[in-house]
Amino acid sequence: MLAAIKAWARRLKRDGLALWFAWRDPATPWPVKALCWFVVAYALSPIDLIPDFIPVLGFLDDALLLPGLIWLALRLLPPEVLARSREKAEHWMESGAARPRSRAGAWLVAGVWIGCIALAVLWWLGRR
Repeated sequence: MLAAIKAWARRLKRDGLALWFAWRDPATPWPVKALCWFVVAYALSPIDLIPDFIPVLGFLDDALLLPGLIWLALRLLPPEVLARSREKAEHWMESGAARPRSRAGAWLVAGVWIGCIALAVLWWLGRR
């Protein structure tokens, strides 16, 4: 069972990286490109939407949300783009290159948190 989980995690890593390449591919339709950008930005962000220190919920985004978004983006990609992107991702992983980072993802998650805090403050002030 542990081998199956490791294989699934490796495929998930490869497919997340494949989305990074698909986002840059000119043959990717723009709505799918936007979804790929969002998924990659969130996956590579150093900040989680739900912090990991929150019991159970902290790992929900890593265990359900991110794999679900990767699955959706992969299903929407044209087959030829997906094949090229997976090949590039395999090559990248075999070369041992450093994992790409996303500052845009960090800004995206920080913006969501700031927006939630602002809405909570406005709601609290409106109750007074």
